[in-house]
This record gives sequence, C-alpha cells and structure tokens, in this order.
Amino acid sequence: MNNDLLIDILIPHEPPQLLPATVLKAAAKRIFREMEEEQYAKDADTFFPTASAYVMPARGSLSLLMSKGSQTQEAATPHSADWRVRKYIFALFMLMTAMVIALSFAPAAKAEGRLKDIAAFEGVRDNILMGYGLVVGLNGTGDKLKNNEFTSQSLIAFLERQGVNTRGTELKSKNVAAVTVTATLPAFARTGGKINVSVSAMGDARSLQGGILLATVLYGADGEVYAVAQGPISIAGYEAGGAGTTVTKGVPTNGFIADGGIIEREINFTLNNMSSLNIGLRNPDISTAKHVAETINRHLGVDAAEMTDPGTVHLRVPIDFKGNTSKLLAEIEQLPVQTDQIAKVVIDEASGTVVMGENVRIDTVAVAQGNLVVKVEETAQVSQPGPLAPPGAETAVTPVTNVSVEESKSKMTIMPHGATLRELVAGLNALGVGPRDLITILQTIKSAGALEAEIVAK
Repeated sequence: MNNDLLIDILIPHEPPQLLPATVLKAAAKRIFREMEEEQYAKDADTFFPTASAYVMPARGSLSLLMSKGSQTQEAATPHSADWRVRKYIFALFMLMTAMVIALSFAPAAKAEGRLKDIAAFEGVRDNILMGYGLVVGLNGTGDKLKNNEFTSQSLIAFLERQGVNTRGTELKSKNVAAVTVTATLPAFARTGGKINVSVSAMGDARSLQGGILLATVLYGADGEVYAVAQGPISIAGYEAGGAGTTVTKGVPTNGFIADGGIIEREINFTLNNMSSLNIGLRNPDISTAKHVAETINRHLGVDAAEMTDPGTVHLRVPIDFKGNTSKLLAEIEQLPVQTDQIAKVVIDEASGTVVMGENVRIDTVAVAQGNLVVKVEETAQVSQPGPLAPPGAETAVTPVTNVSVEESKSKMTIMPHGATLRELVAGLNALGVGPRDLITILQTIKSAGALEAEIVAK
C-alpha cells in the first residue's frame, strides 16, 4: 500500500503534536482501516470533533490501537512511517489523558493570606490615648457658654493659668469649644515621634472649622501622660446658612490634626528577650489556627508552634533565634497561610446591607416573592352651608379616605441542593429582589432549615 503522500504530510516536516486535528484524524482513520477494523474508524470523529479540539474516546479504540497495531496486513516495523505515526498518536492520547486525570483530581483553590495580615503577635499592639482640651479661633460657631458650664469653667481655668483673672465676670465668647482628643500610640513608638490625633466637639458647637487646638495632654489607660497634642484642625465637612436655611456637608464637629501629637513617654517592652509568645488570630477559626501552626513548623523545620485554641497559636522561640525574636517574627510574618471561615451571612437591617461569605450553601428550596403595597390617602373636603341653610349652620371639614392595594405578580425559582453563592445571588436577582426583600428571604430560608450558614443581624 502506497501512503507516501500522507506520510509526507505528517513526517518529517513538523512534530505531529503541533499538526492540525484534521490531519491527525485522517491518519487515525487510515490506521484503523489497515487493521481491518472499519467500525472503529468512526471513533476518529470522537477523538477529533473539530480542527482544534480533542476529547476522550467513547469506546475502546485506544486499546484496540495498542493491541492490534502489530496485526495489520502490512506489518509496521520500528523504522516504517506507519509505525512512527502510530507512536506519535499514541503519545498524544496518553498526554491528553494524563492532563484530564490531573485536572480531575486537582484540589480546589483555597484562600490564602500572609500571617501578618490574619494574626497579631503578642506584645506588638497599639495603645489608646485620650484627653480633654479647648479649641479656639472659631468664627462664632463655638459652644454657648450659658448652656455648657464645663466649657466656661475650662476657659476660666485656662485664663487663670495664663495670669488672667476672670472670676465673677460673665464670659460671652462664641469662638471656644470643649473637645475630646483621641490618638493611637503605635507599638515601639519612641519619645519625640509624632502621631495623628482626632478632635470631636463635646458641647453644642456647630463647627470646628478654622479652629486651633490648645496644648492638650493625652493619657493612657494607666493614667500616665504619653503624648501632648496641639495644632490647627482639619475637617472634612462644613456648615453654611442663614436665618432660614442651613447647608451642612459631612460632620463639621469632627476633625483631625496630622502629626498633631508628640510622644513624651515610651512603653517599656523588650521583644527580643521573649522565649515564647502567642499569635492571636484576628478571625478565630480552628482550621486556620491549625494551618498557621503547620506552616510555621514546616518553615522552621522544628515543632515550635502549637495550636492552643481556635484563636491562639503558641510559639516557642527556637534556639537559633534566642535573643533575637524580632528576626524570627520577620521571617514568619510573610508566610502564606491557608485560611478558612464558617459560612456566615451578616445583615444590617438599618442600612439594608447584606454580606455573604463564599461558603454559604443552601439545600433544595423553592422561593417565591411578591410585593404587597397598601396606599392610604387622606384628603380634607370643605363643606360650606347652602344658601337655604338654617341659622347657625357652620362650615365643616370632612376627611375623605382613599385606600388602594397593589400586589405584584410573584415569581418562583428553585435553588438546587448545595447551590453556591453565585447561584444563590443569580436566582434571587431573577426574582427582582431588592436588599430589603433579600433580608426577609434569607431569614425565611434559615427558618426553613435550608440555609447552611450562620445569620448575624446587626
């Protein structure tokens, strides 16, 4: 049999793996026909349905090719062109089969996060500072001293410290406001460093725009002074108006001072002297804690980390890092950790916000939703006495009530068992469900026992 033309196409100009599927299909059909198995030649259409696609065979053609390849009327030798064609096609089939099997058993992608983003190290934490002060320089938008005795007393005490005696006089300033000052002292902050501070009005001041915070000491939880704040206040809103109309944007009674606080005291804490420490998860979960311990131990090569509870992993400092705990934390904080969370739906009924995690699943359930709108309109109708009305007849106001009921046509959709978050949202969107209706539907599905998630209402 003369197959020189076909063989010249397949070999040797380019590897058969890169040839179009139509050429390989023609070669496969020819091989099956040479083995006098015409019925299996049809399987080539299953192997190569299009010029660029490949699928697994529906029947046992690959086994036939392997078992009867040596029984053709014209036996193929290792040096013949037919033998090379069979070899390349067999290799291609085996490669694609291995890829399909590998993809079938590949694990699903899991969420990962850096250790420093999902956990906090013991001792490495911020501290809250708070103080009380006065803001001056307001353009008539400060506290009314008659209504805010604490502002008046603070102003008198401030003036006395400056050598000004105002006892017995009535102060009428409108340019002063009493405020609370808050700040966060970062871990390992040093004396002389600067921190941002927030300022909030305590009295009835309308705006802090243009004000300057006088020197205010900031205290820690232990009552000690850790910083002093002072400076011009920046606000994100404003208030403007006249006798009849007032326009307000944002909250003009809250502001901040960038680098407005100077650190006066440090927190004594030596990280390098610690022989062990706890790692606290920001979102406690027993699976995540287990993964954190395993990841750290795998990286260090020793069993230094141990999960003690769903929110804590205890870490013993290895001997290689004795006296240098900072280096140990610097090494492990960048490690990627597989995270996991329970299925949860968070509902904020005040704003109509619904947040669902990716692990939310539902059992098979049918959902129908319809809107019932009842409108009640009251109209006042005035009835005047007629020209022949008896003496003493008066004008009467009669209320007229109109009640209307509208009910939209409801639709029904079926959620299959184990429906994912994407399928759940798509199904509810098909019903035209808004945020408010979605809250009710989710709570109803939960009551029916079909929602595999925890609902947290705020």
